Amino acid sequence: MELVKKIDIHCHTISSRGIPRKYNGNTFCLPEELIEMYKIIGIEKAVISPIFKAEQSIEVNTNREIRDIVEKYPDSFAWFCGIDPRQGDNAPTTDFTYILNYYKSVGAKGIGELLSNIYFDDPRAWNLFKHAESCEMPVIFHIGATNGDYGLIDDFGLPRLEKTLQQFPKLLFLAHSQRWWSHISGDLKEKDMAGYPTGKVTPGGRIVELMRKYPNLCGDMSAGSGCNAIMRDPEFAYGFIEEFQDRLYYGTDICDPNNIHSPMIKLAGFLDDAVLSGKISYEAYYKVSRGNAEKLLNK
Repeated sequence: MELVKKIDIHCHTISSRGIPRKYNGNTFCLPEELIEMYKIIGIEKAVISPIFKAEQSIEVNTNREIRDIVEKYPDSFAWFCGIDPRQGDNAPTTDFTYILNYYKSVGAKGIGELLSNIYFDDPRAWNLFKHAESCEMPVIFHIGATNGDYGLIDDFGLPRLEKTLQQFPKLLFLAHSQRWWSHISGDLKEKDMAGYPTGKVTPGGRIVELMRKYPNLCGDMSAGSGCNAIMRDPEFAYGFIEEFQDRLYYGTDICDPNNIHSPMIKLAGFLDDAVLSGKISYEAYYKVSRGNAEKLLNK
């Protein structure tokens, strides 16, 4: 059985050293560092999401910088454009179609990672989603909270996300972050929504419910949150991967050279072991590892 090189749906890089990150003194990965890390992990190509949030981040990318990196390393990277719903007029009337069609014309394959700290059903967010749907630009989103966080704000149980899915049924949403992946288990408590719950996954998880109900909702398996959700209960994960094989995307969310030592890097090996041991079908393995990303990037 042939194991495949992965496509990483979610990573971050920066063209030159910038201000160190406060918590560990490192900076974001350079493209060359990321490529070397990928050789170790078994990743062929990655989608770069700009570091495009005013909240929390002390270093940001421009879309032009990310485009330049992709044009320098076209075999290694593709890109999503960074958009903030507050751009333009900071109002629900901004013409994002004009902006999105431009970025699409120069190679952007989607929007992400969407990190603006406004409510999921804020009229400005819905305005962006309306234009994204019209332009057929998928969106990777991060779910956050109020008061010092980043990412679109939702409540326990993700009611605002569900309202949004109902409103934009033709827009492909790739869900990401702790506040999304913690909802994989039916026994989730509100106090643990922003964490990394462990142990067996119990029936009734909101993720399963929403993904069964809304075919435009997908899972971005990147970061510690995605890796933890998949690997905490392997027996559940095998069935989850089979059921949603057309809507799950392998990812890492690598930001920092030290991430090569992070537990989230183990997800690639987990998928390889699952197919080699017959726990998941080769078809599901291929789609999640790279096939779904190939389809998205080749549109």
